[in-house]
Amino acid sequence: MLQAVDVLVPIGEFSKMTYLSVKALRHYHDVGLLEPLAIEPTTGYRYYSPAQVPTAQAIRRFRDLEMPLEHIRAVLDAPDVAARNRAIVDHLQRMRQQLERTQLTVASLQALLAETRPPGSVEHRLVERLSVLAISDTVEFDDCGGWLERALAELHELAAARGVVATGPDGALYHEEFFHDGAGTVTAFMPIADSVDELDGRATPLELSSAEFAVMVHEGSFDELDQTYGELGTYVTEHAIGLAGPIREHYTGEDRAEVCWPIDDRITESASISRRG
Repeated sequence: MLQAVDVLVPIGEFSKMTYLSVKALRHYHDVGLLEPLAIEPTTGYRYYSPAQVPTAQAIRRFRDLEMPLEHIRAVLDAPDVAARNRAIVDHLQRMRQQLERTQLTVASLQALLAETRPPGSVEHRLVERLSVLAISDTVEFDDCGGWLERALAELHELAAARGVVATGPDGALYHEEFFHDGAGTVTAFMPIADSVDELDGRATPLELSSAEFAVMVHEGSFDELDQTYGELGTYVTEHAIGLAGPIREHYTGEDRAEVCWPIDDRITESASISRRG
């Protein structure tokens, strides 16, 4: 039998006191987040102390904030108040970022439902051979934005250290498997005047072959870049001019990019044409 060393509360009563279900309390015990004060040896029945109520209530509130269990554990196990507060602030910052993404997505969806966007213009453009500094890696679809930002920053840092000057806007190549498999080769690049030898780190000099593209300009949030891809891909499909090969993006300004879709190089028209042309 249990020793009367403290006021013990059966799990059912503790559930009422904390507004946590018995199922939740058992789970938090199993994962080591909130362990009962005592366990009946013969029955395995769990008993808690009233002193554990504030901890249980804190866990419930953290879960209301959608804090992952491992982050809650970091808060509860924090060695001091400052460390605990840092863990909470970090989670609140992640929530703010998630809220901003949600707001952007809602606004974008409302715009899609409320109105039909006028078709963008498409340009057929021959892009000449280009010398670049590049970083290539296998990138997950959902991780691409962060990876690209870091890779381009690394290229510019290297270029500054070597006295290399960019000769055009940054860009990236997205290879077929990136779209097909949700993960694949992405190449971030920075155009330069001449090839550079003996580079440190991941960067390598590359020569991008000349090629012809159907080009559409995207302006606005990159969260809506899929709309530009949809329009441009529809145009290329309707005109039966698409070629296999990486899609190229040129980042020509803040919230501005050129999406370049490889097309049959027998087409030589260079004037801007509308999607309905």
